[in-house]
Amino acid sequence: MSQNLAVLYDNPGPRQRKITWISSIAAVLALGWAAYALIYKPLDDKGQLSMELWGPLIDPSNEYFVAVWERLGFGFRQTLVAAALAIVTSLVLGTVLAVLRIQLKHLLKRRFTGLSAVAAYPLRGLSRLLAVVTRICVEVFRGLPVVLTIFFVARGLPEFGITFSTLTYLVIGLTIYNMVVIGEILRSGMEGLPGGQAEAASAIGLSPFQTTRMILLPQAFRIMLPALISQLVVVLKDTSLGFIISYEDTLNIAKQLIGALDNPIQVYLLIGALFILVNYSLSKLAQYVQRRLARGSKTKQTPIPPDPSTALTAQATGGGN
Repeated sequence: MSQNLAVLYDNPGPRQRKITWISSIAAVLALGWAAYALIYKPLDDKGQLSMELWGPLIDPSNEYFVAVWERLGFGFRQTLVAAALAIVTSLVLGTVLAVLRIQLKHLLKRRFTGLSAVAAYPLRGLSRLLAVVTRICVEVFRGLPVVLTIFFVARGLPEFGITFSTLTYLVIGLTIYNMVVIGEILRSGMEGLPGGQAEAASAIGLSPFQTTRMILLPQAFRIMLPALISQLVVVLKDTSLGFIISYEDTLNIAKQLIGALDNPIQVYLLIGALFILVNYSLSKLAQYVQRRLARGSKTKQTPIPPDPSTALTAQATGGGN
């Protein structure tokens, strides 16, 4: 490893290492001064670092501490419930959408030679119609902002007499957007696999659906896992858009607390830290799962059986001695 690095660049000498250390220390000091002058001092001058504003959030002896964290806990649970439901429904429906689009692509190539012309032409027309409809739905729902999707669901469905809770409206709105994104991630993963796999599966008698379900889809999940996890993190963050339909998630509870305590900077910093912690945990979980999958996909090298002719030659030579 060190030899490969030495090929790329020369190892720094004592003078260069000294310059690097001095530059690093100077950069740290400059960043520290900038943080003090541009962040800490302005906040301190305006009294934003006083315990009067931070006390309800970090001081257990404060009279509002218990009530504040009870409300924050309730909002955070609401956020996690909405995110969990939206993640499950988006994964399931996105997988169905990806498989459907792959199957429609196979049907468009099929000539239905075993059927009469009266039956073949309607089936081909239906396949083209479904392919166009699914493509339009993907482009429309993927192009709409999530906040508009949630708003249209919460305001449009009641116009048709379909009423749900705000949680259900939020989950439906998040699912509509994220299922098409996840479906496209999985579809691109399956189409990016070598074509020889599908040909080999067809050669052993598997149908296109069996090939997709048993061979292409599992590999697409493993290959596209980082992109899937990133999208699931987006789902968690997008639950904060539920405030437009008065869903009592973490952000909505934070707005209520700000109205009562008049400390927006402190509350929003705390909420941001909570979201960063959860999203960081999800990213670490994704790395762990990816390592496990990569470790499990490594096959043990099978020993090569000895050549029978070599074994017979060795026996003959031994017998001669």
